[in-house]
Amino acid sequence: MGDTFMGYRRKDGSVGIRNLIAIIPSVFCSSKVVERIACQVPGTVYFRHPVGCSQVGEDLEITAKTLIQIGRHPNFAGVVVVGLGCERFSPYELVEGISSTGKMLQTVVIQEAGDSLKAIEEGVRYAREMQQIASRQQREEVDVSELTIALNCGGADATSGMVANPALGIASDKLVAQGGSSILSELTELLGTEHILARRAVNDQVAREIKEAIYRMEERLKNQTANSSNPNRKHLISKGNYDGGLSSVVEKSLGSMKKGGNAPVSGVIRYGEPLKGKGLFLLDSPGHDGEVATGQVAAGAQMILFPTGRGTPTGFPGVPVVKITGNPKTYNKMNENIDINAGTVITGEKTLEEVGEEIYQEILDVASGKMVKSEILGHDELFCITRVP
Repeated sequence: MGDTFMGYRRKDGSVGIRNLIAIIPSVFCSSKVVERIACQVPGTVYFRHPVGCSQVGEDLEITAKTLIQIGRHPNFAGVVVVGLGCERFSPYELVEGISSTGKMLQTVVIQEAGDSLKAIEEGVRYAREMQQIASRQQREEVDVSELTIALNCGGADATSGMVANPALGIASDKLVAQGGSSILSELTELLGTEHILARRAVNDQVAREIKEAIYRMEERLKNQTANSSNPNRKHLISKGNYDGGLSSVVEKSLGSMKKGGNAPVSGVIRYGEPLKGKGLFLLDSPGHDGEVATGQVAAGAQMILFPTGRGTPTGFPGVPVVKITGNPKTYNKMNENIDINAGTVITGEKTLEEVGEEIYQEILDVASGKMVKSEILGHDELFCITRVP
């Protein structure tokens, strides 16, 4: 056994790093009931979303797959599904998709319960019963190969590509070398790097899939920006990125890619689908922080590593988001939101390799139960299922 962490072993063999009860609406109409249930039961998290009905084809398919994968996630010991009763994505289909995990599972349907107050009462009872059972489960020592991390970033500045992303790449390489997994994404911020990533593919098929995914995203962006009424809406990088010292999307892409270190790329994952195998994977997703994080969690990532040069407070329900900044000024200004100051490389206090090791040790600590700042402050903004235009 290599490095280890203390996790929760599930009946299906997966390992969680949190032991929470998830309250998930099958449709947006159930969101307030879900929120009210979670607010009354400690140890629960809820997933508000605006989808689940009036969608068709691939758009609804992605919603269904993603919600099922969230319910199957190993950080949740149990799930209460809440439906309205007339939606296109049935709550019973969501329950069926989760059921093979063997975890605690209950369904509340508002139209069957009678009204929202009765549905809340029923959901609170189920959640309390699950939480009492989950509270008896103990952590156990687990090999680090059971760990999957997500690599995401937001509010980038010049220090992101210089320091924070490369340091995270060192930590990711160390995890992958020991049999663990990492998920790189944000295809809108990998434009122009496809030939570099394809050279690192484990075989020709994966190399083709990497290029096809990034070319497809480039074509989608061309179509979306062709008729913009405001020239500023064509920009892939924000005013904040420019203010932070980034000059172009090429520079941003080259820095973003460094989060994935130098490990071989094992495959490309479709949005809403689980990881198949171990190693470094590329998730086919747009660059929106919430859409990326949600796809990565749906693929099975137990935690998210999030470099941010300008600073951001965001978090994800039930999945720790570790904030890293390469900008020492941002760390000092947003100390209550940032977990790791990689800006110590800029100030000459540490080397890039030392900060990479610091991030890796933080990954093990968080996997074993250490809470990150976004969890402590209750941030959960990153749950956002992508849509097919």
